[in-house]
Amino acid sequence: MINMTDNAIAAVSRFIASSTKPVLGLRIRVEGGGCSGFQYGMKLEEEATNEDEIFEVSGLKMLVDANSLPLIEGVIIDYVESMEASGFKFENPNASNSCGCGKSFSC
Repeated sequence: MINMTDNAIAAVSRFIASSTKPVLGLRIRVEGGGCSGFQYGMKLEEEATNEDEIFEVSGLKMLVDANSLPLIEGVIIDYVESMEASGFKFENPNASNSCGCGKSFSC
């Protein structure tokens, strides 16, 4: 299960509302890269693939591929706005280490 804070859901809802294309949901994936080995990716998607698991969190559909799912099971996604920066923050119970920027992790 993937969890999102109210701030994250509101932010994604704003992005969906401003999209010029139809949106099925939010894709969350893990890719190789970043300074700790893996990095998170997020993208608004028009359609799902056969390999996707689809979850619904507070009315928001989330699409996750089978390879990414075990790496983000139980993750909490927040959206943070501050004077320095704004963006999504991931709290991942599967991560054994993460970098200082919070955008990459290792398991």
